[in-house]
Amino acid sequence: MPRPSGFQYEQQGDQSVTITHHGRPAGTLRGGRAEKFLTEVVSGDAQLVMARWTGAYKHGNERTARNHPRNRR
Repeated sequence: MPRPSGFQYEQQGDQSVTITHHGRPAGTLRGGRAEKFLTEVVSGDAQLVMARWTGAYKHGNERTARNHPRNRR
């Protein structure tokens, strides 16, 4: 599975964090969720953390689902 890339985050002054993916907004976190995100992004792999928080990560079963007879065209 390829590593996620292209994520960036910007901390706003009003206790909110905006996450972008390749320059497009992917999510905004406020309050306690923003604080939790910031502590997690500093302590781990930042790209993976941002992908997980925005829901833009692969679960590993996409290829299996694509090859299922029901989904073939």
